[in-house]
Amino acid sequence: EQEYFLIDKSFYLERLDLLQTGRTLFGRKPAKHQQMEDHYFGAIKPRILSFMEDLDRELWKLGIPAKTRHNEVAPAQFEIAPVFEELNHAVDHNMLTMEVLRQVADRHGLVCLLHEKPFAGVNGSGKHNNWALCGPDGKNWLSPGDNPHENAKFLTVICALMKAIDTNAAILRSAVAYAGNDHRLGANEAPPAIISIFLGEQLTDIIEQIEKGGAKSSKEGGFLEVGVSSLPRLNRDVTDRNRTSPFAFTGNKFEFRAVGSSQSCAGPNIMLNTIVAEALDEICSKLEADVKAGKDFNESLQALLQSIVKKHKRILFNGDNYSEEWHKEAERRGLPNLKTTPEALKAQITDEAIKMFGKHKVLSKEEIMSRYEIFKEQYEKTLQFETGVALEIAKTMIVPAALNYQKELVSTLSSIKSAGIEIKNTEALLKKVCGLTEDTLTAVQKLEEAFGGHSTVKMLDGMKELRTAVDSLEEVVPKSMWPLPTYAEMLFML
Repeated sequence: EQEYFLIDKSFYLERLDLLQTGRTLFGRKPAKHQQMEDHYFGAIKPRILSFMEDLDRELWKLGIPAKTRHNEVAPAQFEIAPVFEELNHAVDHNMLTMEVLRQVADRHGLVCLLHEKPFAGVNGSGKHNNWALCGPDGKNWLSPGDNPHENAKFLTVICALMKAIDTNAAILRSAVAYAGNDHRLGANEAPPAIISIFLGEQLTDIIEQIEKGGAKSSKEGGFLEVGVSSLPRLNRDVTDRNRTSPFAFTGNKFEFRAVGSSQSCAGPNIMLNTIVAEALDEICSKLEADVKAGKDFNESLQALLQSIVKKHKRILFNGDNYSEEWHKEAERRGLPNLKTTPEALKAQITDEAIKMFGKHKVLSKEEIMSRYEIFKEQYEKTLQFETGVALEIAKTMIVPAALNYQKELVSTLSSIKSAGIEIKNTEALLKKVCGLTEDTLTAVQKLEEAFGGHSTVKMLDGMKELRTAVDSLEEVVPKSMWPLPTYAEMLFML
């Protein structure tokens, strides 16, 4: 599922920040944006529908099975989703889709923005990575089956995922770590940097019964029998009701929602597949050893699943991942909360990670270290570009506009005062504009110092401080004098 924004090309060409960084470094949130969710539930505008129809035709020509298209929550935000495919095809087709999105948008006088957070204060964009596992029998092992044996495989895979993600949560988080996604993760439209699993009420109830030594019942109807002793029958239609989870069970697959909209899905799936392979390898090795020792297979599986649940149940969370309470609870459980890319990337170069990727012949130590250095450099250079662009816009566009407005106010005040009229509120406005201009110039100086020192933390803090001052100026400087297209124009004039 690929999310994206569309804006008119004329606005894009007037925004140096969008041209060079892919996101707006300044911009005041309009009074109306996505509060009513009327864009999500509203009709698709004719211009956008024409674009979408053209896009579908171009994708179908390339053999990409595009299917679903709709408005997303934020104004000017949309989504396209294909029919599910085998992983390698799906990844390649998504890469092609991103390029075709840009090309078709240009033909319609639009620009497609694939940055994770092109506009502050409204929803950002991601891509939901739907993941399932087909066994040698060609069946999806995340679908409760038609016989007890298949349902036992289903629960084994669920427990393997619990084990894999709890053991390697930091590695999975690192798979979606880069500058653009740092602005999105933890906002009101995206899961936090804390990795957890949502199973839903019924499946969680079954897992809890397994932990106690044997589940015998299920909360809902439409049951299936499971072939391991003391395991319950499963509901065929267990669907997702939690949109805040980073890794949610959605009936017959899991949805990894932390992947960024501009990202290739290859990297996250390499990480996910490897950690699941490691968990399944350990499970199979234990079962094979037990059978070889003459133990009953079903009893061994029951005991093994019970031990996995007991050890890794902390990774399960069905509540609101956006809440402050969850952050505190996750810390109590000992789950990692790697909020920034530099923190998260380090998980890829631990001895344990290097050993695991080498064991499965996925990545050598040299390849892992090379990827780490490249990702780290990419992050640092991205922030350097953004800092440079923010300084250029502030110094050559924002400050001159503010000074011109000050000059106009001074002239107006002088004329009115000469007529003997008292104008306290206008004087207060001039004082406010002067103060905000000084705040902007002070923030520029601080950001220049941070830029020279190459500290990414100081650059981020400096850009935030500068943005606060500039966005405050936008509230008072006349529209006719403001040098940048506004959020209201870009998000609503399509």
